[in-house]
Amino acid sequence: MTGTSSSSSSSSSSTTTISKDLPSDYVSAVKGFFADVGIHAPLPQNSFSKDFYSDLIRDLLKVDNVLRGRVSCIFSVSPALGNYFNGLHGGAVGAIAERVSIACARTVVAGDKELFLGELSISYLSAATLNEVLVVEAAVVRSGRNLTVVASESRIKKTRKLVYTSRATIYHMPPAKL
Repeated sequence: MTGTSSSSSSSSSSTTTISKDLPSDYVSAVKGFFADVGIHAPLPQNSFSKDFYSDLIRDLLKVDNVLRGRVSCIFSVSPALGNYFNGLHGGAVGAIAERVSIACARTVVAGDKELFLGELSISYLSAATLNEVLVVEAAVVRSGRNLTVVASESRIKKTRKLVYTSRATIYHMPPAKL
């Protein structure tokens, strides 16, 4: 059974549904968490510019090594990409994995084919804290006429501790004619 409660500060709806079976201290804890992470805070105006998030990633990701089927990059964890717990935000991890995987695929796929991400899976094994430097290494697992699969690992540069792994399926366009 659910009850309805008005919420005047919601960004997309004026009504919040709260289960009557949920203790009020749980509801308060959830509301407090959302307030602490700034869920209702307005976005800065510059965040509405085209490809804003990519600009953040691009400035912090530096190419270290490029070989056929392999790419290595260095990434500095900036406070701008931090999460509530002072670690690298999961969305930033995904953006980095996508960029590095597509770059790696490009080392084995002809330049006349457009590449796009079809699937990305990420394992978050540990946190990369703010101001940490990561080494992101990607390698082609398989490449064929229509797709390339790339696996990547992100490690803390200082300790070599594995923090994130990913596997990306990247499609080639136009597809091969059968």
